[in-house]
Amino acid sequence: MTSKKTAEPEPGRTPEAGVDVVELNTGDADAREALQDEAAEAVAKYDAESRVRTTEWKPLALLISAVAVFTALYHMWTAYAGPPATMIHRSIHVSAMLFLTFMLYPPSRKARQNWWRIPDAVLALASTVPTIYLVVNYESIVLQAGRFTMTDVLVGALLVVLVLEAARRVTGWALPILAVLFILFGMYGRELPGLFRHRGYDWDTLAYNFYATTEGIFSTAVGVSATYIFLFILFGAFLAKSGMSQLFNDLALAIAGQTRGGPAKVATVASGFMGSINGAAIANVVSTGAFTIPLMKKIGYTRTFAGAVESTASVGGQILPPIMGAAAFIMAETLGVPYTTVALAAIVPALLYYISLIAQIHLRATRMGLKGISKDSLPAVHQVLKERGHMLLPLVFLIYMLFFTGYTILYSALFTILVTIGISMIRKTTRMSPMDMIQALDQGTRSAISVAVACASVGVIVGVVSITGFGVILASAIVDLSGGVLFWTLVMSMVACLVLGMGLPSIPAYIVTATMAAPALVELGVEPLVAHLFVFYFGLFANITPPVALASFAAAGISGGRPMMTGVASMKLAAAGYVIPYIFVYNPDLLLRDVDFITGVQVVGSALLAILLLATALEGHFMVDMAWYLRPVIAVGAVMMLSTDLTYDLIGIGLVAAVLAVQMIRAKAQNRLHIKSI
Repeated sequence: MTSKKTAEPEPGRTPEAGVDVVELNTGDADAREALQDEAAEAVAKYDAESRVRTTEWKPLALLISAVAVFTALYHMWTAYAGPPATMIHRSIHVSAMLFLTFMLYPPSRKARQNWWRIPDAVLALASTVPTIYLVVNYESIVLQAGRFTMTDVLVGALLVVLVLEAARRVTGWALPILAVLFILFGMYGRELPGLFRHRGYDWDTLAYNFYATTEGIFSTAVGVSATYIFLFILFGAFLAKSGMSQLFNDLALAIAGQTRGGPAKVATVASGFMGSINGAAIANVVSTGAFTIPLMKKIGYTRTFAGAVESTASVGGQILPPIMGAAAFIMAETLGVPYTTVALAAIVPALLYYISLIAQIHLRATRMGLKGISKDSLPAVHQVLKERGHMLLPLVFLIYMLFFTGYTILYSALFTILVTIGISMIRKTTRMSPMDMIQALDQGTRSAISVAVACASVGVIVGVVSITGFGVILASAIVDLSGGVLFWTLVMSMVACLVLGMGLPSIPAYIVTATMAAPALVELGVEPLVAHLFVFYFGLFANITPPVALASFAAAGISGGRPMMTGVASMKLAAAGYVIPYIFVYNPDLLLRDVDFITGVQVVGSALLAILLLATALEGHFMVDMAWYLRPVIAVGAVMMLSTDLTYDLIGIGLVAAVLAVQMIRAKAQNRLHIKSI
């Protein structure tokens, strides 16, 4: 099996039923490795996080791994025994991540990946200075109550420079540029016009605020990164080491592979599960897309559609409980509510999103006459479960710990990691050796770098917003521009989130949008949790929204499709994701909070029907191809059915019923013609 890209199907050509995929079976290690190498090479173009230097000098490689493993063990120990003082714990976390960043990430894309420089070592060592200074002078810094020395300012300035340079290397230019703009806003507020004018702060005050308070770099974002997020990323690393990704792929293949458009449905299911755990859309595209995209192309989907399916499914994993790519923990901490409240509220919208995605995939396959994968080429469900099914137990145990025991999130995460190690020993195919465990600790820490650095750099933005009151200013500006009308406030907030989220990883995108856009919605009476979920959705979907649709571009790099066209196709596939936030803002009962069973069933049922009808309108197919002028009619009808006004409901039902009746009549007519021709 080679890793060459599969050719596009010829126009009008119907792929044969039962495509043979033996050569792409997940058990074929050589084939999977070749596909992963090709995917990693293509995605490195779009994902700064994947451009890690290779360290060929063994002593240096051992040093880096030792720091990574020690960092993982430190976080596991503090989860069990309790962390030191808040500022010290967060500082240790940031310094360790900065040290590893400068040792692992080259200064630029053009730098040789195996080229290590003395200046990088200097920056890595400098990363330890803020923590050492804080530990030594902790008592005086706490007691000085805002009075600072020049040394405090210098250390604060050093930390800001290190954090922004690390963010540039790991996430690209977008986040550090945004942070610098906010620093300038904080310093020159007196010169700004209108609503954006404020008293202004000198650099010394800002630098101290960034370093010596929990309203700057060591803010809530870093606090969550240093606790919940790190441990759940570590949990994901242990799952990966035990072969969880192969389990998801094999199980999805066994369940959905034989159905119409089976590989696309496999991609959706597998990417959804993986995305919830790892929280990195582009990494998810690489890990599952390297296998699923060639399969989708092989049965007849176009390059563009195959890439769009993978990117939309990968991004959607981060709205899917129980882990939601770790964003649920930041949201819960920000709002001051239990994690379970966020996770339970997010379940129905996430399921609606994936149901809509699968519906569009099925309708596209039906319209194109595509079939699934040959049954002989698929693994059997019972065989998959026999080989690796026991690795689902850690997820069950995690859900039990989080929702039913009353234990803290940290304690639950720690013990789930230990349970994962124990359960992996049941079968040889998943058993982890001591070296595998060390590698999982190492890889887990490395995977946490991007999140930690992004959260630290977002702390600069949060620090300026906190000290200047910019969040209140922007909320007032959005409400004023929208005339106090909720719908237009939602639209403006959506656009702001899509723009702010472009080029940012999902977690910093959420933090930025929650800081700037969510207060405007809360000001108009939207519940805080609903407002935060709204901005989270659109900050997240910036990853598949052109012109900067990084997840879609990465998928196009694997599929061979055109990046911008893949982004447009991703938006179409993810249409439900752009509609669902409006639904739960106007009808919060969709989040199933404080609703009775009957009301819950009615709300979920109507939303599900509307989402399926919207998918039908987007694909233009119900039994037979739909006339172009009927598609907007059924789309409008679907939206009207979401209204709480009975009149609009009835009109919507009437429009939908009329279109479906026309489609059934046309289908019967086509069947009669087909019978006569025979």
